[in-house]
Amino acid sequence: MKRITRAGRAGAAPGSPTASRPAAQPAAGEQMSTAAILLLFIGLMVAMFMFSLNQTILATALPTIVGELDGVDLMLWVSTAFMLASTVMMPIYGKIGDLFGRKPLFVFAIIMFMVGSLLAMIAQDMTLLILGRVFQGIGGGGMMILAQSIIAAVVPARQRGKYMGFMGSVFAVSSVAGPLIGGWLTEGPGWRWAFAMNFPLGIFAIISALVFLRIPRTHNAVRPKVDGAGMALVALFTSAIILASAWGGHQYDWISPEIIGLVGIALVAAVAFVFVERRVSEPVIPMWLFKDRNFVLCTVAGLTIGVAMFGVLSYMPTYLQMVHGIDATVAGFMMVPMMATMLVFGTAIGFVVEKTGRYKIYPILGFLCVFASLVLMSFMQADTPAYWSVVHLAMLGLGLGLTMQLLVLIVQNSFPVTVVGTATASNNFFRQIGATLGMAVIGSMFTERLMTQLATSLPSTGAGSATTAIRLTPEAVSGLPGPVHELVVTAYNDALMPLFLWVSPLVLIGFVAVLFIQERPLATKIERGDDRSVVPLTEQADGAEQIDGTEQTEAADPERATVEGADDPQEADDDRADDPHRSPQAAPAGARSPE
Repeated sequence: MKRITRAGRAGAAPGSPTASRPAAQPAAGEQMSTAAILLLFIGLMVAMFMFSLNQTILATALPTIVGELDGVDLMLWVSTAFMLASTVMMPIYGKIGDLFGRKPLFVFAIIMFMVGSLLAMIAQDMTLLILGRVFQGIGGGGMMILAQSIIAAVVPARQRGKYMGFMGSVFAVSSVAGPLIGGWLTEGPGWRWAFAMNFPLGIFAIISALVFLRIPRTHNAVRPKVDGAGMALVALFTSAIILASAWGGHQYDWISPEIIGLVGIALVAAVAFVFVERRVSEPVIPMWLFKDRNFVLCTVAGLTIGVAMFGVLSYMPTYLQMVHGIDATVAGFMMVPMMATMLVFGTAIGFVVEKTGRYKIYPILGFLCVFASLVLMSFMQADTPAYWSVVHLAMLGLGLGLTMQLLVLIVQNSFPVTVVGTATASNNFFRQIGATLGMAVIGSMFTERLMTQLATSLPSTGAGSATTAIRLTPEAVSGLPGPVHELVVTAYNDALMPLFLWVSPLVLIGFVAVLFIQERPLATKIERGDDRSVVPLTEQADGAEQIDGTEQTEAADPERATVEGADDPQEADDDRADDPHRSPQAAPAGARSPE
């Protein structure tokens, strides 16, 4: 296979990937062996599991925690503080990792997570517990993003799919294991062990990174300027969005001045952010990322899949308990088929992608499976056998396994390793925003619809009255008289299930987006040369493209750069040669820029 070369160009504009570090040189580094990569990967998986588990492990322990610490009124902040801090930090970690190196930053993120775990474990009041959750979020956002970026730095894109499949399964496992572990610890040794268990896991992850991670360090002849203004605006935008979605429909009406004010702040921060990012030398989320078609399409698809996934995961266990009278442990185990299909198919597709190099068809099939599962669940009734829920959840897991981590792989394959952390973090940032909106909006609509239906269908007095409905537990519902029990479970079913049909058009938007993804050849190796000044494929000093010394002028075909042996030609936008903000595209067949 022929190799497309890249040539540097002087005078890169601010905000381009070449700006502020033209003389940066990577130190010599040794290639990692397969055994070392596997040991490192285990450590990365542990770190990701710690992050994802702490999103769900307190679900069953939270009532006990707030009762002991006398903080029911602050209960929302236990989860919101973690989610807010981790989301804000994602793009920041991605950018700083690209600029200064990922290994020390990864260790720092784990240490911050462990500091937060210590504060939460020893907390005697809600203030210290929430502060601990903030520190956990600050570390957790980096643990997830840097784990994905580190794999991209040591494993070529062609072989990376199998690793990404395992990484994606971590979230499915934690969604099931979190509530089960949290409930067991709360009933056994105590909820503080939910935080104490992070110490041995964190130490193992740190050791694996320190011992096995072997990539060249980043050396910048000129110290890059950190985008402080952009980071502040990211924090402001994310805080406004998450608080609006968390408070809307609960503490405040959606049309209240508080929620409208937060939405206004988010819009102003977004506009200001774009203005700032177009002018700084090292933007935290570069605007040239959005000139890459695959990045935009995968970001849109990831946002929609985040809404669907977390909207379902957040409320299906409650649905199974309230409607089918299943206890919490069994309800958790009924989510296992979703986890299993996501794990098996996500990993299997990774091996298939490594063997064939083809990947576009799988996200397309995945979105169809997610759409079908949501539609089928929306038609379930209160008397539908519970095993149909398991079948539909398994189909959802199949769709997620075919989709989630391949979208990340496609984004990473679109950029050189020098900016892969920024691209990965930006993509995950928008997916996390989608997950937040999915949990909040579906939760708010579910609660409002449920209370309305209970108020209209239940008698005004008695054990099943709407005024006491907010205190109904699965045990209380199962003990209600027959007619009242039927009204309650029907209200739960009719309040939640149709919402999945309402969400399904979002999944169709994601489906349309992946249809237009360009299937670019996956790199087969990671090259580490001496020149870190990378530019787009068509940006040569003389405006022409060079393939193994053979000059290819744009006049011949301004839209294509054909690589011998590739399954499909690689598209090159005809504005690359003139646009210094254009992101560097991943060269086919392993022609990657060095880190």
